[in-house]
Amino acid sequence: MISVGARDQRGDATVEAVLVTPVLIFLIMLVIQFGLWYHASHVAEAAAQEGASAARVESATADDGRARAQEFMTSAAPELVNGLTVTATRDADVARVEVDGTIHSLLPGFTLHVHGQAQSPVERFRPDQP
Repeated sequence: MISVGARDQRGDATVEAVLVTPVLIFLIMLVIQFGLWYHASHVAEAAAQEGASAARVESATADDGRARAQEFMTSAAPELVNGLTVTATRDADVARVEVDGTIHSLLPGFTLHVHGQAQSPVERFRPDQP
């Protein structure tokens, strides 16, 4: 025989599962989104470092650094970053490269930006001082 208290609780587990499942899925997608952003940030930073290394060579230009950073992003994360922008500058002393973009979003209306920058002294011949 079913008691009155047990009859009132039938279906509670189903209702709880229906209410909790979307929240759980959202949290899992949020963790995955953060992981993608973290990875993309590190790839952007590495691309900026590669670009700065290419631009700092004695006979190189800022365009060499920009091209190397774009090549690195294309090979390391071809579809991870949208709207990729690479800027490179070089003067007599410093080569600087910046990489910017946004990552693909798993969550609607949720946009995360990535930024990487690196700078390095320009290689050049400096004669010995007497």
